[in-house]
Amino acid sequence: MCGICGVWEYGAAEGRVRVELVERMRDRMTHRGPDDAGTQILDGGRLGLGFRRLSIIDLSRAGNQPMRGCEGRGAWLVFNGEIYNHETLRRGLEGRGHAYRSRTDSETILHLYEERGLDFVEEIEGDFAVALWDAERERLVLARDRVGVKPLYFYQRDGRLLFASEIKAILAHPSVTAEVDEDALYHYLSFLTTPAPQTLFRGVHKIPAGHLLVCSRDGGVEITRYWDALPPASVGREGDGARAPGEAEHRAEILRLLRESIKKRMMADVPFGVFLSGGVDSSANVALMAEQMSRPVETFTVAYKDHEELNELEAARETARRFGANHHEVVIGVEEMRAFLPELVFHQDEPLADPVCVPLYHVSKLARESGTVVVQVGEGADELFSGYDKYVKYLRLYERFWRHAERAPLLARRAASLFARPLVGAATRNAEAAELVRRLGADEALFWGAAIVFDETLKSQLASPRMSARWDDLSSYDVVREDLERIGRARPAADFLARMTYLELKLRLPELLLMRVDKMTMATSVEARVPFLDHHLVEYASGVPRELKVEGASGKHVLKRALESVLPRDVLYRRKRGFGAPVEAWFRGPSGGWLAERLMNSTLRRRDFFDYSFVARLLEEHRRGARDWGFHLWALLNLSLWYERWIERG
Repeated sequence: MCGICGVWEYGAAEGRVRVELVERMRDRMTHRGPDDAGTQILDGGRLGLGFRRLSIIDLSRAGNQPMRGCEGRGAWLVFNGEIYNHETLRRGLEGRGHAYRSRTDSETILHLYEERGLDFVEEIEGDFAVALWDAERERLVLARDRVGVKPLYFYQRDGRLLFASEIKAILAHPSVTAEVDEDALYHYLSFLTTPAPQTLFRGVHKIPAGHLLVCSRDGGVEITRYWDALPPASVGREGDGARAPGEAEHRAEILRLLRESIKKRMMADVPFGVFLSGGVDSSANVALMAEQMSRPVETFTVAYKDHEELNELEAARETARRFGANHHEVVIGVEEMRAFLPELVFHQDEPLADPVCVPLYHVSKLARESGTVVVQVGEGADELFSGYDKYVKYLRLYERFWRHAERAPLLARRAASLFARPLVGAATRNAEAAELVRRLGADEALFWGAAIVFDETLKSQLASPRMSARWDDLSSYDVVREDLERIGRARPAADFLARMTYLELKLRLPELLLMRVDKMTMATSVEARVPFLDHHLVEYASGVPRELKVEGASGKHVLKRALESVLPRDVLYRRKRGFGAPVEAWFRGPSGGWLAERLMNSTLRRRDFFDYSFVARLLEEHRRGARDWGFHLWALLNLSLWYERWIERG
């Protein structure tokens, strides 16, 4: 895991890129790579590449970057991430005449690109953000891994392309001014993050997961999709001549793929471990890692001082004891949250309004202080196998009611929606219910994601009159509709659960959950690896039938049964708590007044984005316990602190 950046002035008549400029961009990300640094000026002074190194594979100086390919081919690389099949690829490349100078996976990318051009991404397996300079073809190539574990941002203007692992490196360039993208702000309020390719910084974009960007000498930029999370076209369907696998076969294959994925992610020349919550996913990581090691697994757990209902300390300790792990714990409280807020907005770059960022940072810091540099985490399992209650709730609502209701004539649905919305809202005091009635009448999909905070109904109340007019023709449904239409065209037989999973793999997982992991672990110079999101496992899980994932009122069944030979039943079938944060209590307890003051008195208020009488109502209802607006308030607080740090201060 490292930090990369670059400047290409493709339109310049002569070279003007200076080493000092690239170093300034590069060193805004020292936390991503405290072990070494490198800079290279190429293309006659028009191109500068910068690199911060966190040494994981081949700790010698031979592994430093920017890295050059074979003599005479003119290819250079800066790379963030890990390529887990690099040793296999290396044997073939060396057999075909490529000469290596190091033991790194980085060098394999270079040689593979020299052979296969843009198709190199089809061969590599892992988590990566890649930048390649091709002097022969006079082009710059940027690539983000299939699932989106690693971020990669870019900015193009006035004959110049900038790129970096973090936005703060791009903002270090004197040509870039930090400004709010108001369209992206609208979608941030919905999704707790911005959907790719947008960011909250106007003009700064992120490469979507599974995409390549190619910039040519004339400034033309082409972004193409090289991988998608679509379910298989057919899985032993009747008439295709293949027998559908039974449950036992699915369980065996899931366990095989997960075991293989965890083994691959143990590739390191530095100490590694596991973030252990005590739940199924992290316990599976510990168990499957322990069976492949001759020394104890290093495990790390975070808990809260005053919120036992969120803690799984005893469950984590029991798992650690059962598998002989060397266990570490950190306990945090509201003081740690308050103290961390300035660093939070610095390391996030743009708001990631998930309060789990706070405990995630502290458990990452614990790992680093113990000497552990690489950790495996459990993200992705719930998305692939329907582990959240919300998935099951929406699935049952769709199958029992929605799919029948949406067959009614649209005019009838619109009329019923107009009549029912105020009644539903008043009767249930449930903002989500009123929004679902609106969606039915508007001919919109039921499910937009598992973490919608300010839906279209609430945003209409939050926005100031000026922004209501500005956002009049915007809808966050346009973001998810694009993906729903794609899966509808490519996989018309996909069921509702498959479509939900696809949406999560396109937005919430890469741009919120994986970004919070990347930003918070890298803030402490720790690399996180995600075994449940190995693309082979993702592809396989997407073809597992709905009835094996969800039974009755609960999900994740096929994964739990696959792990019965690995984990005890009390771990597998214990009620799920999830990895959370006490955001509800933060806004109600002793810290509530301080947080409310930061929110209501933010300089963001001068921009007239929001109706602060509505924000005050949310705070008042939350404080007296009438409604839980914790996540909504955290999203607004995160945005306010971000604005003060990055826009107001510049």
